[in-house]
Amino acid sequence: MEDSRLILRFIDGDVQAFNALVNRWQDRIFNFVFKVLGKREDAKDVTQKTFIKVYKNLRKLQDREKFSAWIHQIAMNLCRDDMRKNKRSPTVSMHEKIRTSSGEDMELQDFLSDGSNEMLDDLHQGEVVEIIRKGLNMIPEEQRIVIIMKEYQGLKFREISEILQEPLNTVKSRMYYGLNALRKALAELEIDKEVFQYEL
Repeated sequence: MEDSRLILRFIDGDVQAFNALVNRWQDRIFNFVFKVLGKREDAKDVTQKTFIKVYKNLRKLQDREKFSAWIHQIAMNLCRDDMRKNKRSPTVSMHEKIRTSSGEDMELQDFLSDGSNEMLDDLHQGEVVEIIRKGLNMIPEEQRIVIIMKEYQGLKFREISEILQEPLNTVKSRMYYGLNALRKALAELEIDKEVFQYEL
């Protein structure tokens, strides 16, 4: 059933329709928030707040076809509130721990120290994902958010423009500069373009 139909049923008093929306969207919103904030517990908290806000305001949504953009906008605003409240932005240190596929905890700088192709061949997919996440956290927030929305959430530029309330050309520009910044960040982490292309 389409989101718009579930919304109509919820407005008509069917609470199960809202539960169906939550089941459909909770993983996607959590993954989005986690990539923005970089901390699992914070992401759980913001995801929960997002659905509370959706529940309270869903009847006010005028264009039900734009539910995706609307829920992302709520989540994005709550992410910004969280970062302001905690006076932080996601950052990464070369001393940050990373768990390897063998279950060993290592500092990122040690894990990447030799930069050899043999090491890259041994990378587990989860390790690549973790390194990409760290690379994303090294680039400016406004660029990181556009990349996450486009590459990981599969949103169109027009939807991102609507969510961020920024001109379409600004969003496209942030994507372009963000991808370049991410390539440089991964180069700093001694990750070559093969790994970059593998994940994105």
